Amino acid sequence: MLAIDQGTTSTRAILFDANAVAVAVAQRELEQHYPQRGWVEHDPDRIWQDTLDVARGALGAVDPAGVAGIGITNQRETVVVWDRATGEPIHRAIVWQDRRTADECARLRADGAEALVQGRTGLLLDPYFSATKIAWILDHVPGARARAERGELACGTIDCFLLWRLTGGAVHATDLTNASRTSLLDIRGGAWDPELCRLFRVPEALLPEVHDNSRLFGTTARDLFNAELPIAGMAGDQQAAMFGQACFHRGMIKSTYGTGCFMLVNTGTEPVTSRHRLLTTPAYRLGGETTYALEGSIFVAGAAVKWLRDGLGVIADAAQTDSLATGLPDSHGVFMVPAFVGLGAPHWDPDARAAIFGLTLDATRAHLARAALEAVAYQSLDLIEAMALDFDSPIEAVRIDGGMAANGWLAQFLADILQVPVERPQNLETTALGAAFLAGLATGVWDSLEAVERTWRQRDAFRPAMPAERRAGLVAGWRDAVARTLSQRSE
Repeated sequence: MLAIDQGTTSTRAILFDANAVAVAVAQRELEQHYPQRGWVEHDPDRIWQDTLDVARGALGAVDPAGVAGIGITNQRETVVVWDRATGEPIHRAIVWQDRRTADECARLRADGAEALVQGRTGLLLDPYFSATKIAWILDHVPGARARAERGELACGTIDCFLLWRLTGGAVHATDLTNASRTSLLDIRGGAWDPELCRLFRVPEALLPEVHDNSRLFGTTARDLFNAELPIAGMAGDQQAAMFGQACFHRGMIKSTYGTGCFMLVNTGTEPVTSRHRLLTTPAYRLGGETTYALEGSIFVAGAAVKWLRDGLGVIADAAQTDSLATGLPDSHGVFMVPAFVGLGAPHWDPDARAAIFGLTLDATRAHLARAALEAVAYQSLDLIEAMALDFDSPIEAVRIDGGMAANGWLAQFLADILQVPVERPQNLETTALGAAFLAGLATGVWDSLEAVERTWRQRDAFRPAMPAERRAGLVAGWRDAVARTLSQRSE
């Protein structure tokens, strides 16, 4: 199975065998564009070319004719609008981190629209989601809105754009999980909602078909890989990671630590409405039956480490944070609230900005590195506490994945702060693996969820070990830092 994992900061292709073992990997870093304060964009053509390059790189290890299928997973909420006739984007992709539509979301909230949006979509009104991004492109590219109304344009999240390009423009479709992150889909009915399309001013003619996560979406154009390969699985990155972690039972939790942090708990076949500003979202749909999740979204996790490297230049590479953090006896009272693009759950303040508290003259780059790592655990605590209040199932463990999960110090600190066991799988590439599983289910590589579940292997588990008094002091320091950040915002 070939998994294409198009993420916020890189594009990867991983070839998995029938035992869910990676046999080939290719990766390209993705350039970020910041045209204005709070704006984040990607070049869709660069994403496409990188996707081709890494897919060809991974396929170079095998005969493409022996590939059973392709699974696609992607950064969610990031949207592209393109010309149906030429396939050319009319604007750069607007990335999920982008805050340019914060004022529009505030206006809609003031008009009383949030109850409708949350009731139908499970989401809150926030520039994080796709609908206001689509409307912004239509309003700011000359002639785009009229062309969209005439059916000349198409739009979609990154999975949809890649599917279009991979099939030579033959298929304009997406999957339920990505569609559910646009603020335009009724998650109970699983279809685009005309009232929401009118609210956000997004013409339905722009939108793709919505399918289950595991099915034949289409086949690749023959000239791409010298073979017509079935594209048989698609899911947004966090749902794909949940699938890759085999969180198929009610109450199971996975937390992915990459650019951001996203924690999902399986809530079964009935959606649970959050009372604590979490998101209600489809986890996956197979054979027409939807399994739902509650999700907490943190916008900045690994991105804070990237800022230390690229923005401040205080570290040479991300791996350095491990040795810097472990070389300190404690945090020295330094706390980082990484609200570089606002605060996500449970605060949902798009205008909050990052702050560092507790700096003294003897604070060093090591303290900054440790504060960046510790902030990941503190934000995770905010999420898991909200989940415990919303959901009546006991939390027995958290399965972690993503690039930051390789950091053993961080995994132990997570267990200490969350006060639950933290389980780390043998394969940390669970996002790509989830896409491979979805495609493999559709093509007969695996015949059931039970067969997929049997492939999951635990590498190690981290159990809470921090003294209660010390933990309480750290958590209190974090909450004070967040309160100060929000207070500065209100002033």
